[in-house]
Amino acid sequence: MADKSTPREPKLGVYICHCGINIAHTVDVEKVAEAAGKLPGVALAKTYPYMCSDPGQSLICADVEEQGLTGVVVAACSPRMHEPTFRAAVASVGINPYLFDMANIREQCSGSHEDREAATEKAIDLVRAAVARAAHLEGRMEREIDVIPEALVIGAGIAGIQAALDIADAGFRVHLVEKEPSIGGRMAQLDKTFPTLDCSACILTPKMVDVSRHPNIDLMVYSEVEDISGYVGNFKVKVRKKATSVNREICNSCGDCIEKCPTRVPSEFDEGFGERKAIYRPFPQAVPSEPVIDRERCTYFVKDGKCGVCEKICTLNAIDYSMEDEIVELDVGTIIVATGFDEFDPNLKPELGYGAYDNVITGLEMERLCSASGPTEGEIVIGGKAPKDVVFIKCVGSRDQSVGNEYCSRVCCMFTAKQAHLVREKLPEANITIFYMDVRAFGKGFEEFYDRVKKEGVDYRRGSVSEVYRKGDRLVVRAEDTLVGEPMEVEADLVVLAAGLTPRADTDAIASVLKLSRSSDRFLMEAHPKLRPVDTAIDGVYLAGTCQGPKDIPDTVAQAKGAASSAIIPMARGKVKVEAIAAVVNEDLCSGCRVCVSVCPYEAITYDEKDDVSRVNEALCKGCGTCGAACPSGAMSTSHFTSEQLRAQVLALIGEENG
Repeated sequence: MADKSTPREPKLGVYICHCGINIAHTVDVEKVAEAAGKLPGVALAKTYPYMCSDPGQSLICADVEEQGLTGVVVAACSPRMHEPTFRAAVASVGINPYLFDMANIREQCSGSHEDREAATEKAIDLVRAAVARAAHLEGRMEREIDVIPEALVIGAGIAGIQAALDIADAGFRVHLVEKEPSIGGRMAQLDKTFPTLDCSACILTPKMVDVSRHPNIDLMVYSEVEDISGYVGNFKVKVRKKATSVNREICNSCGDCIEKCPTRVPSEFDEGFGERKAIYRPFPQAVPSEPVIDRERCTYFVKDGKCGVCEKICTLNAIDYSMEDEIVELDVGTIIVATGFDEFDPNLKPELGYGAYDNVITGLEMERLCSASGPTEGEIVIGGKAPKDVVFIKCVGSRDQSVGNEYCSRVCCMFTAKQAHLVREKLPEANITIFYMDVRAFGKGFEEFYDRVKKEGVDYRRGSVSEVYRKGDRLVVRAEDTLVGEPMEVEADLVVLAAGLTPRADTDAIASVLKLSRSSDRFLMEAHPKLRPVDTAIDGVYLAGTCQGPKDIPDTVAQAKGAASSAIIPMARGKVKVEAIAAVVNEDLCSGCRVCVSVCPYEAITYDEKDDVSRVNEALCKGCGTCGAACPSGAMSTSHFTSEQLRAQVLALIGEENG
């Protein structure tokens, strides 16, 4: 309901922050304080070098107690960063935190203006508006709701695995959902990891096994999240467990069915270089180890019951063609999204020859060629023979405006160096050339590894590759040497494209289900890039790994552990506070038109058919104001941002009396 109260007789304290020289070098803070002290309802106005510091907050608290202030206005940095800090400070001395207001005179004044006089006048205007609004603020109470002590982790690559293990080790139940038949994600496809050259499978497999054996982890592979509703502490999740056609409670993973299956198809795990059967496990170390039947490829399903070899060969009767998908409903308190990345599709760069020439491959395909568990058992063989000249091309699909990917994928420089090292190790006589734009060796041990690879005889050429074309039975890489400004050509038997990292194709779906935002690079957006890198705008939902942006394995694991810690906090407390700012329905004005229901981005509004009015779930509502803007009858408003409060601000800005 709109705030129809008349202004109280406030006794406000106004505090202007210097922010060192960040504000004070452009804004005359003393002049702003002098102007603020003359405003109606202002009992005192002061400046301080750093208001957010402990002495700055103590100054506010002392004035509240000594002067009997009824409200506080701080003019400083963005409320997004510091409003919670000052709310907590005033609450500690008995002022309702919603009687605090803040004016942003850093980003909106000193940070965006060079004219000191104009910036100062604008700061005075912003403070005057904040003071006018503060006269109409009403105290509000935050509610606490219970938190279900269970978590959902979506995606079981290394990020999801680490997050699930940390939460489970803390004593909480975890539902780990993975759409593929096995956990492990992209890391399982790698041969070695940079810069230490550890065997990827050797360090990943023990964690995969730990997940399968952990008593607090409910592992759901070959499954997909279909719907999520609810709010922090009380999410309701629907998961589709796809039919595997294999009874895993009976199957002993003997592999006889896989061996006898007559249908062969390209292996997704081996990036199409190897083959798998229609009944398969993705790779030897897969967890769980029981196979699944690919119904889109299996002759039994494609050809109306013909074949059935796997059923006949299985002595345990574990094959069940009648198995159907199952919908499982879960109740969880927190959610971690760890859905990973896709490799950039080089077909979008046709000039590089990918798809046209068999000996132009991606970095991930190269990983499968190098891997001892790959289709060639670790031998680098193309067209039946080992290449003598190998060329790597970096930044394919990264730092490239032409394909809409202006960001750096962060891992390409180092996995290219690693693969060049592996080629040198396996093919000592090969000529190895790397075309690069820049070398970004930013991590621990990266620069040293890069230097090592150069000393092994790898030729780094700073050049922009324009074309890869065939010349006889070989390839020619045409480029410009950007150091000398001259064109050059290098012949090759194998060209490896360091394809960058892109958001998964199903990112839109998961963003839609969870109401998550996406940043300009199309990855899922964090709540704050520095202070809340694992949080999202949706309370109780956290991000881990490359779904949030490109990163290597150590950074992925670190973020997963951070997300797990954040998810544990509300579950450990057992309760969580819900923001008191929410939409409010004036039922006397509500006509039941349901416009607000249709526009709410958080599905926080429902229609009550019995009373013919809309209802707001305050736990879901984010106070965005969309409903209030759309409501044709004026029945919807937002607490703490009422029409009266906003009107007071506007009138103050245009110099008219408010009241």
